[in-house]
Amino acid sequence: MSNSLWTDAWHRLLKNKLAVFGAVFISLEILICILTPWIAPYGFETQNLELTLAKPSMVHWFGTDNLGRDLFTRILYGGRISITVGLLASLVSVVVGVIYGAISGFVGGKTDNILMRIVDLLYALPFIFLVIILMVYFGRNILLLFVALGLTQWLTMARIVRGQVISLKQKEFIEAAKSIGVRTRSIILRHLIPNALGPVIVYLTLTIPSVILEEAFLSFLGLGVQAPMASWGTLISSGVEVMEIAPWILFFPAFMLSLTLFSLNFLGDGLRDALDPKGAKD
Repeated sequence: MSNSLWTDAWHRLLKNKLAVFGAVFISLEILICILTPWIAPYGFETQNLELTLAKPSMVHWFGTDNLGRDLFTRILYGGRISITVGLLASLVSVVVGVIYGAISGFVGGKTDNILMRIVDLLYALPFIFLVIILMVYFGRNILLLFVALGLTQWLTMARIVRGQVISLKQKEFIEAAKSIGVRTRSIILRHLIPNALGPVIVYLTLTIPSVILEEAFLSFLGLGVQAPMASWGTLISSGVEVMEIAPWILFFPAFMLSLTLFSLNFLGDGLRDALDPKGAKD
């Protein structure tokens, strides 16, 4: 995409109030997560067994859990885990999917056919169960969680990039690069992938909430983050156990997770509309 198209897309994005809200909220949330060790009122392990399941108050804004730990602090630290998993796992899916799809679309022929049949085969596998098996077999390692979740999301990315590359590789600038002897790797990395970034960015913003939900599901099953650390998924799981006597323990982490997912989807929809080539003609 040329600079003028990026500029037009930026102006269209700013006109979408929900997308702007999503972008501002996510930016503030990431900033708060980075600053959590300095702004959290308590340590995430700090217990006060005299205040177990305390209701929200001026001392503990979101109340306390069954071990007397400040829930507001736990949610801040949990957000660091959930958002980091979402961002890094999505980055893994982007790297794998973009490279795989670009090679498949540019090379074409039998190579493209074989690579796409592999993608079709992998689509048929229940990936969430494969992630669970990996987590059980290799242990609940947070780095493995990034990789495992990222590898469940790259298939659609590969298809999107492949389609973009197939439409781009017949363009004049690609033919000119081939005619002067530019290497295939350089054509893919310097010409094709940069011009396919629009759909990649959109899909990335829609992949992050999917990964966060998958991490929350795994944590809900007890296969996610190890105690005493917590993600929003583990906090929700803990809240379900005491929801009848202390509903705030479930409400606050569930609310933060929902608001984050809504914001990411608003931003993704806004980017999709802003980067739509048809929208550029309006």
